[in-house]
Amino acid sequence: MKAVLTLSVFVTLVRCVPPRCEPGNYFQGPCKVPVEEKPKCTDIVLGYCDDMFYTKTIFPNILGHKTRDEAELSTEYLLLSVIHSLLNGECSPDIRMLGCSVLALRCEKGKIIKPCRSSCELVQKSCAHAFEGIDMAWPYFLDCDRFFVSEEEGCYDPLEGLREKQEMAMASVPPEEPLTTIKFTYHSNTQMFNILKKTAAHCAHISRTYSIGKSVEGKDLLVIEFSSNPGEHELLEPEVRYIGNIHGNEAMGRELLIYLAQYLCSEYLLGNSRIQTLINTTRIHILPSMNPDGYELASAEVQSGSDSDYDEVARPRVDFIGRTNAHNIDLNRNFPDLTSIVHNRLRYKQHRTDHIPIPNSYWFGKIAPETYAVMKWIRSIPFVISANLHGGDLVVSYPYDLSKLENNMFSPTPDEQVFKKLARTYADAHAIMSHKDTGRCGGMFADKGGVVNGAEWYSIAGGMSDFSYLHTNCFEITVELGCDKFPAEEDLYTGWQENKEALLSFMEAVHQGIKGIVKDEDGNRIKGATVSVKGIRHDIKTAENGDYWRLLMPGIHILTASAPGYSRAMKRVHLPAHMQKAGRVDFVLKRAPLESDIDTSVDAYERFDPFNQFAQDQIRDPVQTEEERQEKPWWWSYFTRSSYQSPTWLLRSH
Repeated sequence: MKAVLTLSVFVTLVRCVPPRCEPGNYFQGPCKVPVEEKPKCTDIVLGYCDDMFYTKTIFPNILGHKTRDEAELSTEYLLLSVIHSLLNGECSPDIRMLGCSVLALRCEKGKIIKPCRSSCELVQKSCAHAFEGIDMAWPYFLDCDRFFVSEEEGCYDPLEGLREKQEMAMASVPPEEPLTTIKFTYHSNTQMFNILKKTAAHCAHISRTYSIGKSVEGKDLLVIEFSSNPGEHELLEPEVRYIGNIHGNEAMGRELLIYLAQYLCSEYLLGNSRIQTLINTTRIHILPSMNPDGYELASAEVQSGSDSDYDEVARPRVDFIGRTNAHNIDLNRNFPDLTSIVHNRLRYKQHRTDHIPIPNSYWFGKIAPETYAVMKWIRSIPFVISANLHGGDLVVSYPYDLSKLENNMFSPTPDEQVFKKLARTYADAHAIMSHKDTGRCGGMFADKGGVVNGAEWYSIAGGMSDFSYLHTNCFEITVELGCDKFPAEEDLYTGWQENKEALLSFMEAVHQGIKGIVKDEDGNRIKGATVSVKGIRHDIKTAENGDYWRLLMPGIHILTASAPGYSRAMKRVHLPAHMQKAGRVDFVLKRAPLESDIDTSVDAYERFDPFNQFAQDQIRDPVQTEEERQEKPWWWSYFTRSSYQSPTWLLRSH
């Protein structure tokens, strides 16, 4: 009975409550009109925004997040939480605080105050390159026109107080302290790619990155270029290249080239006149890692070894694992052996040591994709000098690397003196390489000043240096950076200090000898003309624009320029001993009847991969190409795993 009474009272009370008004029914009898609650200012309780100078925010925010919980679970907030790591500390905390000014709007007395557009534009101007460096789009919620307002509309600076702190911190830096920030650590392949791209984006007016191909496992062979006109060969501007990590377990050279790229960019921006002159007069190409697959193996081996006690027996594994590429090919034995061809032709009167075609038989061997990519690269650009960086000793070696008859036999090129000068340029500028102390690393070369003919040291066939000299115009040396192939991380800074001056001096050495343009009588530049030096059986060819560079020792030289269908032109030049730049020697060739005994080896030289065995690897079906275009950056999986959505607004290509 009691239960029935209670239920009856409850029903009566419910009936007494006015019904809820539906849209359009407000005038149909008594009903309860819903009252919308106005948003109120609330405390900022977002952990990554708790250092904003204001303390109150409001929900929903202008991104549509209705509550604090919804904001914390959003991709926008996730991005702010990891932006410091993604950008390697760059533009931090500016980007985070700018984002917080949108996610956690400033609220005072129940009203929102939007951040200033001018503040957003300043941050975007200085930080957009950092997002480009990791292939990420500028975040939509940092759209300066969409979510920020002008001073006339009443706004505030979201970085208020931060700029004053930064100015005070900069004022406390001693004037002599360098502002170049380089982290002297080892870098994974992903970190290397990111740093190179960020560096190029930071110095976009003098730098760019480009890939020359891929490794066995599909990693980019990424080059960073420095020039006053990136991406273009400028008339009479010499081209230089550095290649590191051809053996994956020889890691110092790889890191030095990453540091060098950062150094060139930052010093140029800081107004270093030496670096500015170098970049404005030279086109520089840096390939830090020719063997990224091998490096990954070597790095993993080193890291696994660091977790255990040092083992003398296990140490040789560290010196070997990762040396070859993923197909177990030693890349510095994989180039065409043109040196043997030269040695076999020495008995012939008209033998040549330049632009030797690649034998057809080479293409039926086992050729690494890394080797193939580098060969195409060095054929496509008129490089003048090059250095490839190794580890295992402390010395600079120069061609030939293959002995004529037996191992350890001195085997000079026709340009022995030029090569020795180039090698000494590096060794003498190195902190200790040319020292006379025989007890140090590299001590066996102390009596030679830290340089040695490669074949005299130990003979190898299929090396890159010999191939560069015999197949192209390029003079290439090999630099051994130390006895430890994969030194401890704390030794990287010392390695940089020992090699920095040498790396710069070697690039500057390209500005010696002579340079010029070969034209016809109408002023047309002649591509592929031959420039010869009397007494040196090694010619060079003019580049696409008819320009050439010829490294020579000081003295008097007789030069001859020739081309099919033209008469020869000859000049006598004198190069003083202390010239600071290359001498200019131009030629004008007159048309003449085409000689019948034209050298057909020129045609053979132009045939690269004549059987298209490797070109097939470059042909991909359209579907695969489309999929590759949609390939996501390395950071994409982190955001998709942590969110129920696919934040395509983070993709630059979207």
